[in-house]
Amino acid sequence: MGNKEELMEESCVCCCSGKQKNREDKEYKDLMNRLKRIEGQVRGVENMLEKDVYCTDILMQVSAITSALNSFNKVLLANHVKTCVADNIREGNDDVVDELVGVLQKLMR
Repeated sequence: MGNKEELMEESCVCCCSGKQKNREDKEYKDLMNRLKRIEGQVRGVENMLEKDVYCTDILMQVSAITSALNSFNKVLLANHVKTCVADNIREGNDDVVDELVGVLQKLMR
């Protein structure tokens, strides 16, 4: 895979705000490792389906993927609040609170 900039260009197609965030290497590596594990789990489900594995076994694996994605979101959200939101509030940009509320409402659907 490419570097961070190439990945950003590839993934920022349909739903991006146009804003960018420079993440510290540790945060970036942690998030990428989580996504790689999730990607592997998804490929595992694909293999299970191809091998006609029993439905409940696939459902349990999908449940594990859902939990992993929820965990990813929690880590990303915590990092966002601690950095982006806090920095914007310190700079006097209170609009970031409305943005956060909107995101939370979408996440809780």
